[in-house]
Amino acid sequence: MTFSIHGLAVARGIAIGRAVLVASSRVDVAHYFITPEQVSSEIRRVAQARDAVVKEVRALQQSMSKDAPAEIAAVLEVHIMLLEDELLAEGIKHWIGERLYNAEWALTSQLEVVARQFDEMEDPYLRERKADLEQVVERVLRHMKGLPSTLPTNKAAKPGSARQQDLLLEDQVDVPLVLVAHDLSPADMIQFKQSVFAGFVTDVGGKTSHTAIVARSLDIPAVVGARSASQWVRQDDWVIIDGDQGVMIVDPSAIILAEYEFKRRQADVERERLTRLRHTPAMSLDGQKVELLANIELPEDSNQALAVGAVGVGLFRSEFLFMGHDGKLPNEEEQYNAYLAAVHGMKGLPVTIRTVDIGADKPLDRSQKEDHYLNPALGLRAIRWSLADPEMFLTQLRAILRASAHGQVHLLIPMLAHFKEIRQTLSLLEQAKRDLDNRGQAYGPLKLGAMIEIPAAALSMPLFLKYFDFVSIGTNDLIQYTLAIDRADESVAHLYDPLHPAVLRLIADAIEACNRAGKGVSVCGEMAGDPSLTKLLLGLGLRSFSMHPTQILSVKQEILRADISKLSDWAHRVMDAEEPAKVIDAH
Repeated sequence: MTFSIHGLAVARGIAIGRAVLVASSRVDVAHYFITPEQVSSEIRRVAQARDAVVKEVRALQQSMSKDAPAEIAAVLEVHIMLLEDELLAEGIKHWIGERLYNAEWALTSQLEVVARQFDEMEDPYLRERKADLEQVVERVLRHMKGLPSTLPTNKAAKPGSARQQDLLLEDQVDVPLVLVAHDLSPADMIQFKQSVFAGFVTDVGGKTSHTAIVARSLDIPAVVGARSASQWVRQDDWVIIDGDQGVMIVDPSAIILAEYEFKRRQADVERERLTRLRHTPAMSLDGQKVELLANIELPEDSNQALAVGAVGVGLFRSEFLFMGHDGKLPNEEEQYNAYLAAVHGMKGLPVTIRTVDIGADKPLDRSQKEDHYLNPALGLRAIRWSLADPEMFLTQLRAILRASAHGQVHLLIPMLAHFKEIRQTLSLLEQAKRDLDNRGQAYGPLKLGAMIEIPAAALSMPLFLKYFDFVSIGTNDLIQYTLAIDRADESVAHLYDPLHPAVLRLIADAIEACNRAGKGVSVCGEMAGDPSLTKLLLGLGLRSFSMHPTQILSVKQEILRADISKLSDWAHRVMDAEEPAKVIDAH
C-alpha cells in the first residue's frame, strides 16, 4: 500500500530506489555501583575507549579523498573536539569517583548534563550539535561493549551483493539504494558518499544538522526530521525521496513511480544546465548587475565558492574557528592564519569576516558557572559578548586586520543595536590598529559593516549609515525578533514567516536607505538563498545576495530571467498585501 512520510526538505532532487534500513543503534547501558577500589580502572576504561574512537575518526579523516566536501572534514573535527572536551571527561570522572557509577552509566549521565546545555543554545546550528555529541558517546559505548560501527567500514557494497545488513534484494544489477536511518554520523556520511546510495532519509535532524549540511554540500536528495520513518519502512521497500518537498513515498504505485522517474530525469537535466551558468555574469534581462556571494564556515570552503562562480565571500562565520578549544579561544596567530587562508583561497575576491557570534547561552569557558536565561536569544551574545571581553575582541580584530594586508577584507559586526555599542566597537578597532602599529605589523584598508538583525537597528539606519561602509541584513534573526518567535520552540515555529508584511517593510526600508546613501547592502540570511524570493528581493532594491554555495546557481538563474525594471511595483504590492504569499504565488 502506498503511503507518504513528511519531513524537512534539506537537499534538492529526486531519488528512487530500494530501502536500506539502518535501525537506531542506541546501546543498552548497564547501571550498577562500583567499589572505591574500582574507580581508577573504570576511569581508565572510558579513557581507553575514547582514545580508540578518536583514533578511528582520525583514520577516517586520513582516508578521505581530496575532493571530499569540506563540511565532512569539519564535522569530523567537531567530533574529535567533543571527544576530547574536558567538560565531558571531568564530568565522567565526577560520576565515577563521587557517585561510584560504573563507566557506562557515568558516560550516559554526563551526556545528559551536556545535552541539556546544547538544548538551551539559541543558535540552531550549535544547538543541533547535540546530535554529534550523542553520536560520539554512542561510538564510545559501542567500543566499550566490543560492538561494530553502525555501518560497515569495508568497501561499499555493490548492488545485489551481500552486506552486514543482509539485504535480500530481488534485483541483482544496477539497483539504486536509498538509506533510511534514525540518524547518520559523519563516519556514516563518508561511507555513504563512497557507496551506491542515491539519497537518504533520517528520523531526526533539522535544516542545520550535520546530515543536512553534508547533503547540501554533496547535492544529494535528502529528507530529515521524518520522525518514525525507520520504523514504518521495511527493508527492500521501493521508496521515492522528494528532496524538494520534504516527502518520502513508500511502495509507490506504477503511475507514481513513472511520474517521479520523469521528474528525476528533468531534475538531472536542469542540474546539468545550471552548471553551465557558473561563469555567466549575474545580470538581469534589463542589464542590471547583481552580486552573488558565498556564506562559508571554514577557509577551505572558498574552493566550493569559486567553483560555482561566487564573486566573493559575503559571510565568513568566524565562530566555527573557536569551537572545541576547551573554553579557550584560538590565539591571534591561529586566527590570522585561518583568515589568511580564506583570503588566499578567494584569489583576490573580497572576503567579509563576521566577528564571533557566540554568547552566554553557548559559553566557550566550560569551567564557568552556567548562566540560565529564560530566552538566551535576548542575552549576552554576539557583539554584546565581544564587548564584554575586550581582550578577546582585540585579539580577533588584530588577526582580521593583519589578514587585510593580503587582500580585500571586510569586517562585519553582528547584532548591533545601540550607539554606545557602535562607539565601543570603533574605539576597539582603533586600539587594535595602534597595537599593530606599535609592533610594526602591516594591515590594509578595511571596510566596516554592521549586521541588521534587530528591529531597533533596522529602524535606525541613518545612525548606522553614518558610521559604517555597508550593512548586511541577517534575515534569520531579524524575523525572529520582529515576530517575537523563538525558533527553538516547536509550538510557535509555524509562525516564523519571512513574508510577514512587517518583516518585508523593515527589509525594504533598510535597502532603500542604503541605496539612497550610496552604501552597500546585502542579505546573508536564508531568504537570500531561496530562489522563490529572489525576484521579491530584487524588486525591493537588493543587488547583493550572500548564501550557501550550493544555492548560488539556482538564484542566478532567477536573476537572469528577471526584468528588474518591472519588479518594483509588484514587490511593493506584495509587501502591502495582507497575505503576501498569495500575491507571490499569483505572479
